[in-house]
Amino acid sequence: MDVKITEIRLEELHPPDFHPFQVNDDDSMKILVESVRQYGVREPGLARKREEGGYELLCGNRRKRACEIAEIPAMPVIVRELDDNNAVIAMVDSNLQQRDKLLFSEKAWAYRVKMEALKSAYGEREGYSWQVMVEQSGESKNQIYRLIRLTELVPSLMDKVDARQLAFNPAVALSYLSRKEQAAVVDFMTKYQVKPSLSQAVRLKKMKQYGMLTSEMIESVLAEVKEQTKTPENTRFSGFFPQSYSPKQMEAVIIRLLTEWKGVKA
Repeated sequence: MDVKITEIRLEELHPPDFHPFQVNDDDSMKILVESVRQYGVREPGLARKREEGGYELLCGNRRKRACEIAEIPAMPVIVRELDDNNAVIAMVDSNLQQRDKLLFSEKAWAYRVKMEALKSAYGEREGYSWQVMVEQSGESKNQIYRLIRLTELVPSLMDKVDARQLAFNPAVALSYLSRKEQAAVVDFMTKYQVKPSLSQAVRLKKMKQYGMLTSEMIESVLAEVKEQTKTPENTRFSGFFPQSYSPKQMEAVIIRLLTEWKGVKA
């Protein structure tokens, strides 16, 4: 395989149509810019030719941005002939190797587009795509699947996952809600200044599966999180109920049982 490194002008390098990895002018970029100014681009990017001219920069978009800021007109690039599927696979693999820290959203979308490219290129072939993903990522099939589930989140919920304002496991459960239902979750999280626990997120998911989920029920569950922070947990009856039951749920069951008991006594 030809690994010739070529200096290509920045204006000829274009990002892929879909690039799951963010390029931000943050503190990390400032460090990269200074490195590029002092030492140049040490690792070449990876690109392929575009039919409309120029090159699609599969890996190296942060380095390209650093060159732009440092006013360096060109950067070293390895140009390869790749079809669409192999271009996506190369883009994901190269970026995963180059980047030390990834947001949940970046990793989730990277895994999704790579999985889709593998299936398109090789078909199912008795789970070959999953086998490749597991072997190359070092993560279990279940964890890869759960990460890919995050791509079903609306952007506002995904942003909360990236900002650590919503934990990973509850986020996976919420990914099974419709976009409208997820938007309602975001609204009520803001209204009550809460974030759903795993047990609450799982309950919302189950309500969705049973066709019982409404905006009112979403609000009830999330408002309940607020109530739990105000209500002592050492109630004398808590041991008789599942841990996921809120004080309000326990009270409702007790009232129902007392009502039935009163009817029997009468």
